[in-house]
Amino acid sequence: MNQALLSLETASPGHICPFDQACSYLEQAAKELRMDQGLLEVMSHPRKVVTVSIPVKLDNGQVQVLAGHRVQHCDVLGPYKGGTRYHPAVTLREISALAMLMTWKCALVGIPYGGAKGGIAIDPARYSVGELERITRRYTSELIKDIGPSVDIPAPDVGTSAREMAWMMDTYSMNVGHAVPGVVTGKPISIGGSRGREMATGRGVMIIVREALAERGETLAGAKIVIQGFGNVGGAAAVLLDEAGAKVMAVSDVSGGIFNPEGLDIQALKVYAAENNRRIAGFPGSVPVSNAELLALPCDVLIPAALENQITEDNVHEVQAKFVAEAANGPVTLAADLALEARGVTVLPDILANAGGVVVSYLEWVQGLSYVFWDEERVNREMEGLMVHAYHEVIKQSKMRQVPLRVAAYTLGVGRVAQALSDRGLYP
Repeated sequence: MNQALLSLETASPGHICPFDQACSYLEQAAKELRMDQGLLEVMSHPRKVVTVSIPVKLDNGQVQVLAGHRVQHCDVLGPYKGGTRYHPAVTLREISALAMLMTWKCALVGIPYGGAKGGIAIDPARYSVGELERITRRYTSELIKDIGPSVDIPAPDVGTSAREMAWMMDTYSMNVGHAVPGVVTGKPISIGGSRGREMATGRGVMIIVREALAERGETLAGAKIVIQGFGNVGGAAAVLLDEAGAKVMAVSDVSGGIFNPEGLDIQALKVYAAENNRRIAGFPGSVPVSNAELLALPCDVLIPAALENQITEDNVHEVQAKFVAEAANGPVTLAADLALEARGVTVLPDILANAGGVVVSYLEWVQGLSYVFWDEERVNREMEGLMVHAYHEVIKQSKMRQVPLRVAAYTLGVGRVAQALSDRGLYP
């Protein structure tokens, strides 16, 4: 299975391939669903893989040629949807895995999208704002025929933000001759963005953690939280969990980790990070911890909110959390997931825990298509309703099938896509 895509790149020795892992989860769900082999074969391949050349003139006058990817996995439920990632570790396999995960995520939370993902293997910190704008606009221009409000709707991801989405929206709009706010989501409110979008993924994490604790008769008040990552997702989750009464004991970013067993002052930390180039190292009232130490801290909930493959078979035995909430995509490897399950640690899977972002992206798209925009209270209310409903469906599925939450979530998402494929049939 997947030989066509797997042949495009060679994984480095010892590297945990995210695409292989995504396919393993798909196969688990297919086995649980007793899915037809032909249907599984269709779902295991992305429908379209686009790689474009991006020549860009740098500020020093030199020309550099970059490679940009966009993988469109499945659009049986609706237009493709997925982020655009700028990170040095971007590979076609990674983008393909994330596109597949997005398909199941959208189906799980009940929104009419298919999965996609895009990316460029660059470190955005090494480029000027002008260079990043030229890169983004050329990348968008090369994808003009492959994106659109009824075709594929990009969004921010690691290394991108509302700024890049504004450039993408403007480039697309200039090419078609009129403003098209629905072509991207996660853009500034001034050009059709949605209120509540900036905190959406972190809010979704908070909601799923709250529901999971409630399932055991516990509350967020006083819960001990450790968060790997203090960016858009981890930072938002920290703020919202802190506001709900949880004790956020440790967080980390690229500058390192910080820890206070009595709980960090998250509001003061936000101010400190803003004044220190978004870095949290040296925050008063905390002690430094390494990334390895942070993942091993005793806590109620550990939230990996950085990149994939953070909890592996090499360090899973050190994890002392009761819950692991996957705010990032694929932070727990397949082997580590099995080990946590065997120890009774509940993993709240990424396709559920971090789905708040794509839910509010969907709500932004709906607002953009209708040109009717909502207040933040309504956006948050609509998102919470979808997230809570999805969580309880996963719990119900888990109990009915006697399987872990991840398998339950995948059987729901994969099963809905499989049903739609069966109902629509193959063309021609």
